[in-house]
Amino acid sequence: MASSTTEPNERSSLLGTAPFRNFRALSRLENGSHVSTSILSKEEEALGDTAAGEILPYSPYSSIDFLHDLIKDTYRRRYIKSLPGLQGLLTSRLDALSGWLAVALIGLLTGFVAYIIDVSEATISDFKFGYCSSNYLLSKELCCRINGQAHEQCPYYRSWDGPYEVTFGIYLAVACTAAVISSGITMMSKTELPHAMDWTETSASSTDTQAKMPDAVRDHKVMYMVSGAGIPEIKTILSGFVIPGFLGLKVLLLKIVGAIFAVASGLPLGKEAPMIHIGTCIANLVGERFAKYRTNGRQMRELLTAGSAAGISAAFGAPIGGVLFAYEELSVYFPRKALYRTFLCSITAAIALRLLDPFGTGRLVLFETQYGSSYTTLHYLLFIFLGIAGGIWGGTFTRMNFLWARWFRSFSIIKEYPVFEVFLVTAAVACLQFPDPATRAPYVGIIRGLLVDCKNAKTEEVSWVCLNEGSEKRTSYVLWLIYGTIQVLGTTTITAGIKVPSGIIMPALAGGALFGRLVGQVLPVTSSEYISPGIFAMVAAGAFLAGVTRMTISLCVVMFELTGELEYVLPHMVAILCAKWVADAISKESIYDLNQTALGHPFLSPDEAIAKVAEGDADTAYALVPPKNTMAELTVVVPITNKVPRKVLEDKLMILKRRGLMDSGLVLVQGRDIVQGYIAQTELEYGLSEVGAAYPADVGVRLLGSPTEDEELDLTRFVNRAPVCVCVAAPIEEIVAIFTQLGVRYICLTEEGTGSLIGVVIRKRLMGYLDSLHHH
Repeated sequence: MASSTTEPNERSSLLGTAPFRNFRALSRLENGSHVSTSILSKEEEALGDTAAGEILPYSPYSSIDFLHDLIKDTYRRRYIKSLPGLQGLLTSRLDALSGWLAVALIGLLTGFVAYIIDVSEATISDFKFGYCSSNYLLSKELCCRINGQAHEQCPYYRSWDGPYEVTFGIYLAVACTAAVISSGITMMSKTELPHAMDWTETSASSTDTQAKMPDAVRDHKVMYMVSGAGIPEIKTILSGFVIPGFLGLKVLLLKIVGAIFAVASGLPLGKEAPMIHIGTCIANLVGERFAKYRTNGRQMRELLTAGSAAGISAAFGAPIGGVLFAYEELSVYFPRKALYRTFLCSITAAIALRLLDPFGTGRLVLFETQYGSSYTTLHYLLFIFLGIAGGIWGGTFTRMNFLWARWFRSFSIIKEYPVFEVFLVTAAVACLQFPDPATRAPYVGIIRGLLVDCKNAKTEEVSWVCLNEGSEKRTSYVLWLIYGTIQVLGTTTITAGIKVPSGIIMPALAGGALFGRLVGQVLPVTSSEYISPGIFAMVAAGAFLAGVTRMTISLCVVMFELTGELEYVLPHMVAILCAKWVADAISKESIYDLNQTALGHPFLSPDEAIAKVAEGDADTAYALVPPKNTMAELTVVVPITNKVPRKVLEDKLMILKRRGLMDSGLVLVQGRDIVQGYIAQTELEYGLSEVGAAYPADVGVRLLGSPTEDEELDLTRFVNRAPVCVCVAAPIEEIVAIFTQLGVRYICLTEEGTGSLIGVVIRKRLMGYLDSLHHH
């Protein structure tokens, strides 16, 4: 048994260099290849003997412990119940009500922001075609409404006059200006994610360590916070990781303004996915005003889930679809209480948007349709065909986008100047869009025109599609549909990934709708066999979106809420499921999953993790045991006095920081290396720097037991006395299940038969192992 003194021959880890005693099980791995060789590069493995120790993947990210936060919240509620009399009753009621008030406020604010984006984007976008003489701030749709009714003759709207070259020049200038503004705003959100270790440290050991570190480990991770959809980052956050600043006020404001100009530019992108990020930012800012969310990562993620659903609800006017989208695509932790509150948040956002009425229609349904014809059993063959087509495009889209980006950004000027890339892409897209009357309008208008049933359309709703579908210029009309389909799907491929706020949802719907309307032209048009081509446009729109995102149930509900056509739910289900099957056969991962991998964000999905384990050779947790040097750094042997010198913990803390893992910690053992507790790195640092500030440097630190001396520094309240421990012979599937279902941050592995500590596995080590299997 180790004593409490500080002699060099002690087995306590005074300076982080003492040996870890129990390596009987580890010796079984030393003769073979250790798992770290599959997780780390050779350069990183060489760090094992340096002061930095072992470097694991995803070091810039910290994580939360769902189980720890659950227990912490339980203690908080017990304290509230213990309050006496009326104080306890009122505090308890207010605490229960605060969650509902928070989600209602999130929904209202998200609906208000969606209204601002809709009105602003439509106004800027319509400057490409003309202006409203009665009010320059009105879009064409609002300008042409008199007493709330749309009129074919619009006396106040002035289209740009002049020859083709002039109107095209104005269109091009407005599109490029809006896109460049959006990209410039995106550049303002450039951020470097910090490592835990301050590599500017001037000590000789840290300088030597930095020199030995590979660039991928030494350099900070660079992110443009408002670029893209934000969905990969939100999935990362909801799974338990932390991306500093991603949900802050600055990012929210930049995302709103950037999304307005990006959508107004006419690029093949939409505001729907950015609205998810915006709703989540609003949820984070609202949650910071409530102590129970501000201090509890698990509770906060319930609120963030509600905010993401509100974003979809406000973008589409689809409250039920928003809830299902958050459940199906985003969250890995969705208890029933969170479901109910998410539902309220989504409903509130939809109600707020309907009351504000950004389009002046008085309706929430974005693409309301009323088909006067129905489908027969034979039409299911066409629905299946549309699903197959959507799956083929969705399965090949990401590969084509990757090949394009790799080639185009191989030019140094494109790689070094993202704003210039946006300008070139926008100019190319505008040149391809303008000649085609089917795709010249904003994407909401394109889809609305393609879904209409021309035989039952109102006079004011007659679009270019209806004017040409039954005319003598049918051949020209079909050729424009073919051109529009290729143009939208092709420009979406080269646009995805540029540095502006953007989403794939709206262009995928538009491309599918064009393809579906085209398919509808090959059907007979006699009165007895007529079926509206708009039906195929609607079904194909959902199929193409399903192919690229792999959404199923939530997408089916969203399409129903978008169109109001309950009768066509079955065709949607058939086409969406076929699209998913075909796309999965081509590429296992959706656009969001592939973006998450490309961006290097951590995400631990239960189903994907089990699938990866099945690909590997290891069948037990032995494969996850850390190297000896790492375990020596992470272990503190606590003597029988239950106290260790403060210097020991300070040195251990410095080693943890140099390892670059902001969510690691120290495992406490006694006797025959039996686990007695675990103290997280952040709590250890707080205890030593804040609580220990009033104590002398040579004071003993109590980690276990009850305090017996007034002058000792007691950190027992920061120690988890019951960490999750699993036998090292357990299947890896069990380790994956514990991490994903309990949401723990670490698991202690013990030797079979003796219960002695063998290793500590944190979430990042498991993810590094799973990534190595995936790459193999």
